[in-house]
Amino acid sequence: MTLRGCEELIPQEEWVKKLARSEATGTPLRIKLGLDPTAPDIHIGHTVVLNKMRQLQDLGHTVIFLIGDFTSMIGDPSGRNTTRPPLTAEQIKINAETYYRQASLVLDPSKTEIRYNSEWSDPLGARGMIALASRYTVARMMERNDFHDRFKAGTPIAVHEFLYPLMQGYDSVALKSDLELGGTDQKFNLLMGRHLQSEYGQEPQCILTMPLLEGTDGVEKMSKSKNNYIGISEEPNTMFAKVLSVSDVLMWKWYTLLSFQSEAAIAALKAEVAGGRNPKDAKVALAKEITARFHSAAAADAAEQDFINRSKGGIPDEVLEISLPLGEGGAAVGIGALLKSAGLAASSGEGNRLIDGGGVRVDSHVVSDKGLKLGAGTYVLQVGKRKFARVTLA
Repeated sequence: MTLRGCEELIPQEEWVKKLARSEATGTPLRIKLGLDPTAPDIHIGHTVVLNKMRQLQDLGHTVIFLIGDFTSMIGDPSGRNTTRPPLTAEQIKINAETYYRQASLVLDPSKTEIRYNSEWSDPLGARGMIALASRYTVARMMERNDFHDRFKAGTPIAVHEFLYPLMQGYDSVALKSDLELGGTDQKFNLLMGRHLQSEYGQEPQCILTMPLLEGTDGVEKMSKSKNNYIGISEEPNTMFAKVLSVSDVLMWKWYTLLSFQSEAAIAALKAEVAGGRNPKDAKVALAKEITARFHSAAAADAAEQDFINRSKGGIPDEVLEISLPLGEGGAAVGIGALLKSAGLAASSGEGNRLIDGGGVRVDSHVVSDKGLKLGAGTYVLQVGKRKFARVTLA
C-alpha cells in the first residue's frame, strides 16, 4: 500500500507487523471505513478515503464498508462548534439506500463486506451502554479539541455527544478491525477504537488518516451543506465544469488526492505549468479523468466539448425544452417575464437585473434592452454560462 496522500499511519511499526503476519498466514487483514449517511449522496471528498480502501482491497485484504445508521441518530460532533442535529430514522434510511451503490463506483462490490452498526449497537441496550461508558473518562473525553473549545467558550455540549466516539470505537470491537481509515478530523474517534479494543481484550487496530479535501470554494472542507461539493453521481457536464472551477493552487492537492496518475507524471505536469504551460490544460486533464472515472471516457469528451461551447457562447446539445403561451390575444411576451416563466430567473425583476449585467442572451445574442418582447417562435434563452432553455412561444 502506498502512503501517497496520507496524513498519519499510527503506529506504523504495528501496521508493518500486522502485514507480515497476514502474509505469513495467508489471512487477510480487516480494513474498516465508517460513513454516516448524513446526506443522500457521496461526494468526491469521500473518495479520497475510498480510493485508499480500494488499494487495500486490491492487495487482498477484507474491506468493510460500514454504514453508521445507528451513530447517525447521535450526530458526529467532530469539528463542530455546535451540537449537530440528529437525523430521523426515516432520513437515515433514505440516505443509506444510495450510499453503498455509489461507493461501489470506487470499491469492488464482490470483495466488499457491507455492515450497518445498528446490528450490534441496538442489542447493546441501556445496560450495555452504561458498561461501555465506564470504559472511558470524562477528563479524556474533554481532551478532544471540539469539546474542549466549546466548554471554554461556554457553548453547550449535550451528554449524548459523548456517546458518539464511544459508539464509533465500539464498532471496531464488533468488527475486530485491524485498520480503520478516516479523515484527519476523525483522529480522536479512530484512537477511541484502539482504546476500546484493548479494553475488550483485542489487539488494537492501527489507524490511517487522510487529509480533508477542500471543496470547490477552496476554503471549507467539501460538504453538501457548504454547497462546495461534487457528487459522484452528478451529471458529467456538471462534474466537469465544477472541477474546472477550482483554483490553480488547489488543483495540485486534488491531483495528489484524487488522480490515479503517478506522482512522477503529476510532478512533470506541475513543472510544465511552472515553465509557462497554461494551468488550464492541467485542470482540463484532471476534470476529464474524474468525469471518466464515474461516467465514461466518451462522457468526459462530450463534457469538455459542452464546456467549450458554453465558454464561446455556443449552445449545448441538450437543452431544456419549454412551451409557453403568448400574451392575451397573441401578444408578444416581455423578456423579463419570459425568463421567469422559463425558470431562468426567480422573478421578472431579477431577469431585468441579469440583463443590466449583460448576462442574458437570446439565440446567442446579448440582450441589452429590458423592453425586448418576443412573439411567436422558438428561442434559445441563456443566463450566464450554464443556464439554457429552448422556449417555444405559441
